[in-house]
Amino acid sequence: MAADVGGTFTDITCLSPTGVLGTRKVPSTPHDYAVAILRGITELAAELGIAHGDISEVLHASTIATNVILEGRGARTALITTRGFRDVLELRRIRVPRLYEPLYQKPAPLVPRRHRYEITERMGPRGEVVQPLAVDEVRALAAELAASSVEAVAICFLHSYANAAHEDQVAAIMRAALPEVFISASAEILPEIREYERTSTTVINAYVGPMVARYLRSLKSALVSHGIAGRLLMMHSGGGTLDVDRVIAKPAQVVESGPAAGVVGAAMQGRDAGYTDIITFDMGGTTAKASLIEDGHVVKTDEYEVGGGMSLSSRLVKGGGYALKLPVIDISEVGAGGGSIVWLDAAGGLKVGPHSAGAAPGPACYDAGGTEPTVTDANVVLGYNNRHSLAGGTVKIDAAKAREALETKIAAFLDCDVLDAAFGVHRLATITMMRAVKSVSTYRGRDPRDFTLFAFGGNGGIHAAALARELGMARVVVPPAAGVFSAVGLLLADFEVSQSAAFTRSLSATPMTEIVAAFEALEDKVAADIGASPDLRIGWTAQLRYAGQAFELPVDLERGPWPDGYPDEIRAAFEREHGRIYGHIQPEGEVRFVALRVTGTIPQPPRNGPIRKAVPACGTATRDVYFGRDIGSRATAVIGREDLTGAARQGPLIIEEYEGTTVVPPNATAALDSFNNIVITLAMGVPA
Repeated sequence: MAADVGGTFTDITCLSPTGVLGTRKVPSTPHDYAVAILRGITELAAELGIAHGDISEVLHASTIATNVILEGRGARTALITTRGFRDVLELRRIRVPRLYEPLYQKPAPLVPRRHRYEITERMGPRGEVVQPLAVDEVRALAAELAASSVEAVAICFLHSYANAAHEDQVAAIMRAALPEVFISASAEILPEIREYERTSTTVINAYVGPMVARYLRSLKSALVSHGIAGRLLMMHSGGGTLDVDRVIAKPAQVVESGPAAGVVGAAMQGRDAGYTDIITFDMGGTTAKASLIEDGHVVKTDEYEVGGGMSLSSRLVKGGGYALKLPVIDISEVGAGGGSIVWLDAAGGLKVGPHSAGAAPGPACYDAGGTEPTVTDANVVLGYNNRHSLAGGTVKIDAAKAREALETKIAAFLDCDVLDAAFGVHRLATITMMRAVKSVSTYRGRDPRDFTLFAFGGNGGIHAAALARELGMARVVVPPAAGVFSAVGLLLADFEVSQSAAFTRSLSATPMTEIVAAFEALEDKVAADIGASPDLRIGWTAQLRYAGQAFELPVDLERGPWPDGYPDEIRAAFEREHGRIYGHIQPEGEVRFVALRVTGTIPQPPRNGPIRKAVPACGTATRDVYFGRDIGSRATAVIGREDLTGAARQGPLIIEEYEGTTVVPPNATAALDSFNNIVITLAMGVPA
């Protein structure tokens, strides 16, 4: 079983060995997310005739860590650092994300200055002790923190990546004095260079740690109490799964857990069906996410920022969030989802998000107490969403409430018809989501027109065709069970563990045996974490840069021992990547190692045949759907996925499924490929 917790819905999936998919969608329960997970698993297990005792594994993805940061609900955290380095979190980087906004203010540090403490100690960059640790200061601080209401402590000393002795001493003292407090030391989280990135990552780990730990322990206990004793795994931000005990020890690695699962599923489903160059578009209830898949491979990064107006990875746009230097699938995220609240600014301009109505009270059309108009309300008014119910009738819709919210709070102030107001909301949401797609494509030198838009999430199919047209993309693919596809991705993901270490050496001057020995030491750590398996695959990655450069590039290497001349191959691989990213190389430049990483992977067993869901064709109904002033309202056929079997059908069409809805606009066609994907082909240069 797989469970993906979103801001509005919790999605449950189960995949048989032959590729038959079972799905369940239930409202999320923010007061205790485990309630929705257990409800969904229980309902789906009953539908499929599966006993709880036969569930050997529960795979989980969640945006809980991300939301803790975005909403500022993390633990009251203290930072202990080297004397003189109290303000690293404040100074951050020179760059800001908004070049022409001189009054731009960066987000407030997760640890305010009054909770940042300096300790007398100093390590040198080679691990030499420059100034001994003042243990009496540490013990006095431990007593002070014990008398305070601090919930987490982050420890980050200068050059601890080279020698962690001082951090280890302080961590031991703090754990003894503060047994109920979450302690996070940078040498355990990120033993690599860069003071700000290491401090920020360690602080994020501490800030989200207590809530993530409470949540996962509660979930594990609840599953066991319901007779589900199988192991609980969680998706990490790099696209693999981990045992929850490892997640609890290092929760920063699941900050992008939920979005990562969908990208993993898209890469695998896309490769199977022959779509190797993909831009993923995942629109849920709270956010919209985009990622790039090239030649069938997921793009990863460790240059990531979370918590700004848009979570993203960029070598150029920095300073808008909190640095997270851990392996992350390269995902860009904006606060525009189905539950995003529509509002007018002080000048009367229409705005969408980033605030969301969430699962409770939800959009106005849910008739659960919500009165603010949302993107979902606009889509109900337009006829894109069913005006009576969603999720197979389990979520009742009150179209009159949706219309009333838009009419009284938006249309009346804009002095326009409610349909035009709703279409404006739909279009603005689509344009807002373009930021996420462009940040992983156009801003990286990729032309979106060379890619297929792979759309999923509860609202992805509704906005995908309009988004593709805005970007000049001719093809949209909507996979089976698109509305719960991140949960499908969990079922396809591999078990994965990685370890890294600083390694600041010259490529040409360092013996190959020393480099290989450093990799093998990391391999031993990975093997201890992941356990013995005949299917274990090991990958080596080096972070490299030219001497004098400020930032490095990851390069995948062959696993050693290496043949003579392999340093030349390492340099060539680095320069290929440098040329691809920056457009030039330095033939005479010295290449230097910065860090090494070893990843251990146990792949999922292969499945037989494409993913499919056994659902009958639903026949054809019609309803009026509004496509903007240029086209107006059209009587539009409402069909199911299976009704596309055979020849392509001309739009407009509304394709309704239990998991979500797909809109095929006029001047577009839809067909079903051999892998059960909906393929929408858009006519370019014509109105939607």
